[in-house]
Amino acid sequence: MTVRVLVVDDSATMRSVITATLRADPEIDVVGQAADPYEARQLIKQLSPDVITLDIEMPNMDGLAFLDKIMRLRPTPVIMVSTLTQAGAEVNLKALEIGAFDCVAKPSSYNRDSFEQLAEKVKAAAQSRRRPMLAQRAPVLPGGSYAPDGRLVAIGSSTGGVEALITILSKFPVNCPATVISQHMPPTFTASFAARLNKLSAAEVSEAVDGAKLQTGHVYLAPGNAHLEVSSGYVRLSDAPKVNGHRPSVDVMFHSVLRSMGGRSVGVILTGLGRDGAEGLLALREAGAETIGQDEASCVVYGMPRAAYEIGAVMRQLPLEKIAERILLSTNVRSREHAG
Repeated sequence: MTVRVLVVDDSATMRSVITATLRADPEIDVVGQAADPYEARQLIKQLSPDVITLDIEMPNMDGLAFLDKIMRLRPTPVIMVSTLTQAGAEVNLKALEIGAFDCVAKPSSYNRDSFEQLAEKVKAAAQSRRRPMLAQRAPVLPGGSYAPDGRLVAIGSSTGGVEALITILSKFPVNCPATVISQHMPPTFTASFAARLNKLSAAEVSEAVDGAKLQTGHVYLAPGNAHLEVSSGYVRLSDAPKVNGHRPSVDVMFHSVLRSMGGRSVGVILTGLGRDGAEGLLALREAGAETIGQDEASCVVYGMPRAAYEIGAVMRQLPLEKIAERILLSTNVRSREHAG
């Protein structure tokens, strides 16, 4: 089935670039272009597109306000297209919380391949069943009794991962297990996202820095253009080539956890496009680690978890709202469910 797309951007040049990029894929048809939200609103009514690409900074009405109207009045998968600035990062994260499917950066002199996955993301957006839901704080464990057993938690995520990670980390206690995360995200977004997570979690969440010591109560988010690895109880960052098309790569992180912690770890794979992390998660399971995959019904994109599940890497497949509880039960020294 052909995916019908409406391109919304105040720049005629950018509309042409996005349109040309998408039309290079025979499964995508750009059915219209709009220079501002008012023109876009009329075209949405006339054309009923499957997916909308939306600029954030536009005249007459900013992209966030228009996105909110779309989600409330005519829910449609939306991919935000913006510049890679610090201010842009904050706005893009807000867009993801409102319900945008994903965000991509506009090409620049230092980021020429930013549209490399645009067509795949558009097709995935057309197949998505639901928009992310805002996280709600909930009790961590019955009675709030938690004492970490020293195991390391490693979480990999991609498209849809912003809300998934908010949902999980908002349930972590102040003394949560040391946790490392690789989320596919543009470079300038991760510092803002870590700060956002830090406000929503009782744990200390930060963008990872090379040489940081892994500590209880701390969560380390891989920077947007570096592989995160662990070695002898410390974070190591690397600018080695992309793996599975990504840096950070979930597979790189999982394999480093295997080398450093072996079975004394918990691997988690969340919503995302592609199969990054599947092989690494399988290696962790074979070493005796507990492995968790997000189930299809709660994923925005059941790609990475599906790939892991199909090769036998997932020990437990759970809905998103149950994953934090399972992580904490698995790493709680007081719990009797370590093997159960």
